[in-house]
Amino acid sequence: MFQTRITKLFNIKYPIICGGLLWVGRAELIAAVANAGGLGFMAAATFQNLDDLRAEIRKARDLTDGPIGLNINLFPAMRTQPIEAWVEIACEEKIPVVETSGHSPEAIVAPLHAGGVKIMHKVAGARYARTAERLGCDAVCVVGYECGGQPGMDEVTSLVLVPATVDAVSIPVVAAGGFADGRGLVAALALGAEAVLMGTRFMATKECRGHPAWKEWLVNAAETDTAYILKSINNPSRVAKNAVAAKVMEMEARGTTLEELLPIIAGQGGAVFDDGKLDSQLARVGQVVGLIHDVPTVKEFIDRTVEEAVQVRERLNAAIGSA
Repeated sequence: MFQTRITKLFNIKYPIICGGLLWVGRAELIAAVANAGGLGFMAAATFQNLDDLRAEIRKARDLTDGPIGLNINLFPAMRTQPIEAWVEIACEEKIPVVETSGHSPEAIVAPLHAGGVKIMHKVAGARYARTAERLGCDAVCVVGYECGGQPGMDEVTSLVLVPATVDAVSIPVVAAGGFADGRGLVAALALGAEAVLMGTRFMATKECRGHPAWKEWLVNAAETDTAYILKSINNPSRVAKNAVAAKVMEMEARGTTLEELLPIIAGQGGAVFDDGKLDSQLARVGQVVGLIHDVPTVKEFIDRTVEEAVQVRERLNAAIGSA
């Protein structure tokens, strides 16, 4: 059922992936995704020291026999440890798949492959996917303008970006940005992708770390409750509309500098996610938040997504058959 090159490459039951969620993507979430037939990525940049990262990986492994993924963010501002140290941990802990993002993964492709690790590089455009393929990445994840976090400078939606990327490369493509259910999974496959990656939707699950007030916001928010900020400093980000986001937009509108912005945008979001202080910091979230209406367990969500995808497929088959 829904077997693709990605399910075979990553040895997973379903073409469903949980992206690297900074701060909240801990062992319980990653293991729950694996147990439900998908693949989840733990964000290395969450951890301030290598021992904590290694311990969290081992904790996840104690909770599942499925694959554990690791996100390595190559953007300089996101590096809490040397990249080489993260690569070493990935190899030593026998992580089967690393998700890279931010800058080019060129320097770490060879050492990861030497350690038996597959690489999926996250990109925001077809031209970057071509580069990832040339560098030897095993797969690419392309993120549309709708996505939470870093959607790229071009402001192109997933509906256009996914097939453009599929046409540009021969390696498997994973679609991200705007996906939250079985309808989205079938749509992504129809566009030529071989899996969907979801971040915002997985934040609204029981196993994901997060204050009840934050999860309540996710359930009640509309698709218009996000803000696209920081394009003025060439580092656009989609975040929840809150007091900090409003302040950033006001500063950008009057032509602020990076130096002025840094004190406002700094921080990993602990006050939001751990303490429920929703106006205290920026919180990355995608437009797909408007499709979130509950907080199920990860298994409930993945099972429901697959069941809905089957129903959509049957409806489409019936529609095509009667045409």
